[in-house]
Amino acid sequence: MSFLDKIKGAFKPAEEKPADEKSFVYETIPTTIEEFKALAEKAAKDEFEVIALTVIAFNIFPVNADLSYDMLNVLKGPAPLSAQEKAFIKEQLRDKDYLPRSYFAGATPANNYEPTEPLTIAVKANPYSRDAEGYFTAYITSGGADNPRPITVRLKASTGEWFLHNFSGFLPGIRVPAAKDPWA
Repeated sequence: MSFLDKIKGAFKPAEEKPADEKSFVYETIPTTIEEFKALAEKAAKDEFEVIALTVIAFNIFPVNADLSYDMLNVLKGPAPLSAQEKAFIKEQLRDKDYLPRSYFAGATPANNYEPTEPLTIAVKANPYSRDAEGYFTAYITSGGADNPRPITVRLKASTGEWFLHNFSGFLPGIRVPAAKDPWA
């Protein structure tokens, strides 16, 4: 056994926390605030599902911005959307109705971000997702971006419920759909 083999044998690789992943399948998207509240109440104890419902709420925006804001407020719980957050959402989604759809499985620029059915959202954590106590950051892959996008939720310790905290990394631009790309 060589000297380097002896040294290599003395070191053990650091144990990594396993990356969590959950997928959520939706046959339909809620179209009323009552339907959405019912889903959100069931999901409040599951940080992954709160993040998946965030994707659902943003997908309502191109059709009904006010309903989308109401849905996001349900997810935000005790800290509703600020005027600045509403303006940010409006600006980021202007003429980009495809952006929130891009987070569903099967939605790519080539198919103009038409997701496969049933609608599926994969939410992935990494070893650092729980580094800040009381917060959880998970990542969702867009069919039009090179890297997964973060969404952070915050735990309300008194109830054990998770609420939407930060979604700004979810809304940056992505590749345009083939129908809008002059180079496609």
